Amino acid sequence: MADFLGMMKQAAQLQSKMQAMQEELGNVEVEGISGGGLVSVRMTAKMEVKAVKIDPSLMKPDEREIVEDLLVTAHNDARRKAEAAMQEKMQSLTGGLGLPPGLGLT
Repeated sequence: MADFLGMMKQAAQLQSKMQAMQEELGNVEVEGISGGGLVSVRMTAKMEVKAVKIDPSLMKPDEREIVEDLLVTAHNDARRKAEAAMQEKMQSLTGGLGLPPGLGLT
């Protein structure tokens, strides 16, 4: 019975740490870049877009589709970096327990 209580205590501690990590992920920001720096997207590790920057040279009506494509590329770059930051935080939290992806991270 003592082992079970110990496991429950550890699970509660892990849950508390995961909640704290979720809050911390909201403060971790990454930046995705495309078009050689002409377009950038800044987002948190919780996948919340914070800012989009577009170089003024791209603001030509006939290049709208190019800008749209660059925005998608920059967003995807930022999302990959945010996911990597989240995985890094999870590994440091769980100590390499190998928990399944998405376990209480959203």
